[in-house]
Amino acid sequence: MPAQQRADARRNHALILAVAEAEVAAHGADTSLEQVARAAGVGSATVRRHFPSRRALLDAVFQERVEALCERARVLADAPDSRAALLAWLSDLTAYAASARGMAATLTYEEAHVSRCTTKLSDAADPLLRRAARDGAVSPGLTIVDLLTLVTGIALATEHHRDPAAEADRLLALAVAGISPPASGRDG
Repeated sequence: MPAQQRADARRNHALILAVAEAEVAAHGADTSLEQVARAAGVGSATVRRHFPSRRALLDAVFQERVEALCERARVLADAPDSRAALLAWLSDLTAYAASARGMAATLTYEEAHVSRCTTKLSDAADPLLRRAARDGAVSPGLTIVDLLTLVTGIALATEHHRDPAAEADRLLALAVAGISPPASGRDG
């Protein structure tokens, strides 16, 4: 019987996560645990057993893409041009944050809590930024928190735009000039 319960728990977890992904895509990061429970056809207690907070649910919803962005940072860490590598990763992050309703909310820094998504992205991208800083390719004093805050702001500012991804890309290009002005012979 306990094995059956574990199988049921795994099925409920997968169901809740799939429904949460759809609800967040449709309604954004303000989707409540109760709304997810209703849409999944399970009780609120079941949802809370798997995801004790809305933040935990959002972290799980975005986990797969965050892992892909972390892997992309690891791959780019060996690129010959540290500036291009950092900007490519930042562009990927911006494109995803602008296209995934609610992603920007998971990137926000709060004094009492930083989401797992933010921590993973920070840890993965920090070597890119440190290398670019060491090479003189970014403005002195720039931090990974600055970059994630910038992406968050761009994603939030473009969320209701006609073409959020294109507008986010345009705004990022404008910001890059301040973050990392191109040196002679390099493109921005």
